[in-house]
Amino acid sequence: MDGDFDCDEQGLTDLKGVKFGEVSGHFDCEGNQLTSLVGAPRSVGGRFYCKNNQLTTLEGAPQSVGGYFNCENNQLTSLDGAPQSVGEYFDCDDNRLTTLVGAPQSVNGYFYCDDNQLTSLVGAPQSVGGSFSCGLNHLTTLVGAPQKVGGDFYCDDNQLTSLVGAPQSVDGAFSCKNNQLTTLVGAPQKVDVAFSCVGNPVSETTLDAIFALMKSGMAYQKALEKRWPKMGDEDRVLMYKEMTNLPPEDARKYKALATYANIKDYL
Repeated sequence: MDGDFDCDEQGLTDLKGVKFGEVSGHFDCEGNQLTSLVGAPRSVGGRFYCKNNQLTTLEGAPQSVGGYFNCENNQLTSLDGAPQSVGEYFDCDDNRLTTLVGAPQSVNGYFYCDDNQLTSLVGAPQSVGGSFSCGLNHLTTLVGAPQKVGGDFYCDDNQLTSLVGAPQSVDGAFSCKNNQLTTLVGAPQKVDVAFSCVGNPVSETTLDAIFALMKSGMAYQKALEKRWPKMGDEDRVLMYKEMTNLPPEDARKYKALATYANIKDYL
């Protein structure tokens, strides 16, 4: 079929009955009551929008999309059936995803999977030309994340305690706000714009300072040791176990402070 096909907000419950084959332009079926994409075109030259439906699966979706693929605000629990080739961005925000297995492995634009129920990034694309955002999930690790991101990388509002698995090259900004970070182990080797870490147990001042040293070429352990004399006790209590050269009396002091911090709310 040449050109675009638009059937958004028509109250459709399925796409059966029409043989689309290939659509050279855009295909838009957003805002309906679709529970399945069976009957959708096999290939779309432009964008494919199926957001704001009731989809529980992407089975039947086109396997090649030249432009955007947007399936946000559905009821997806997996990405099985997703296109494996996406020319621009892929957006699966605001679903019920517990895994990214089935996602396209190469996305030329951005990849967004915010506001799902992800506990892991295993299955995420390994090549992202634009930004990658996985905020508002239940991630405790970044293992599985792309190792090179052409834009920004956002992992805000998760449960991360370290940055193990994070991309090592980020051409834009790197944001890990509102997590549970007590270390920068695994932090990117290259961030071209800004590093944002507000809202973690270790203060933003300490994390920023350590990252600045790492960005200048210093290994994490050396950066921590260099920053240690300027850190307050609240941060030292959270990071002292990583100080391999800490005198025994100091280690005992911070262990005692950590124990007190853990029980003081019960006193």
